[in-house]
Amino acid sequence: MFVTALNKPVSTTKTAATPEKILELSRAAATCIEKTSGEIAQINLQTRLLAFNAQIEAARAGSVGQCFGVVASEMVGLSDRTQKAAAGLQNESLALIRELSGICENLATEVRGSRLSDLALGNIDLIDRNLYERSCDCRWWATDGAMVAALTEGGENATAFASERMGVILKAYTVYFDIVLADRNGRIIANGRPAEYASEGKVVSNTEWFRSAWNSRSGDEFGFETAHVSALAGGQRVLVYSCKVCAEGHADGEPLGVLGVVFRWDALADTIVRATPVDGVASEKNRACIVSAKGLILADSRGRALEETLNVAEFSSLFTGKKGFAVLSIGGRSHLVGHGFSPGFETYSTGWHSLVMREL
Repeated sequence: MFVTALNKPVSTTKTAATPEKILELSRAAATCIEKTSGEIAQINLQTRLLAFNAQIEAARAGSVGQCFGVVASEMVGLSDRTQKAAAGLQNESLALIRELSGICENLATEVRGSRLSDLALGNIDLIDRNLYERSCDCRWWATDGAMVAALTEGGENATAFASERMGVILKAYTVYFDIVLADRNGRIIANGRPAEYASEGKVVSNTEWFRSAWNSRSGDEFGFETAHVSALAGGQRVLVYSCKVCAEGHADGEPLGVLGVVFRWDALADTIVRATPVDGVASEKNRACIVSAKGLILADSRGRALEETLNVAEFSSLFTGKKGFAVLSIGGRSHLVGHGFSPGFETYSTGWHSLVMREL
């Protein structure tokens, strides 16, 4: 009967070849060398004590102990040489290990930094692509005949039909809180969800979204107001995209009013930043956020959106580039920060910065 190892289970576990693992092993090797060197020093100390005692006893024995005294002297010399060799090995090995550790730390920073900057750029790219659609939506719906009729004909029937039409759109486009239609004076005459948001009659002429659309050159352009808390959505955080409604739905027609689409900002941005797959450390050490050019946090994995403004000067080395990473001191603590600047999609770009930070 022959016994073979063909059916012996083979371990498939492999050590991850990461810079962190190499750094961990190099530090373990350094600890091992220091421990072993200490043991060698202790052995040498005992050897020297024995050799000294042997020399003393040989001297007492006189001529009879001369040969033994020579051996004892050689033992002392051998101990000295061993100690010097052990010290040299320790110093040289630890110097090499320190150099290796430095290389591993730099490599780990490079690898992790590149990873964080990739994540940051991915986040802002997703946002740019999604918001491009919002800029298209408002320009399209502003040409709807129901909107034009409500602003030209007026009357309860026309505004009711416009409201109904906006309600139908909202059933298909769940990314919006509401759609509102304002006349040339900035007074809302209809909205798509009147049962949820009592917006009719509100004056919005001083809002950025209304002014930017009304002052645009034609209905081919769009207005915008960045992330803010809005009464049009019951105090929720929103973005508002807008477009002029022009006579007969023509982009170059006489301006009649403005259509505004109230976008669910948190539903997009919070989902993206909170789902950023930063691995390797506890979640409280990580942070992903979207930041305006002035440093206002627009979306934040820690829930501080619109409540905190970052010191732009601290990130100046990153904000001047399209993509990158750096080790920065933030709030007195060292962080590895990945950065991505709005790449834009088609004709649209938010112009915002994306950051993924990991406390070191």
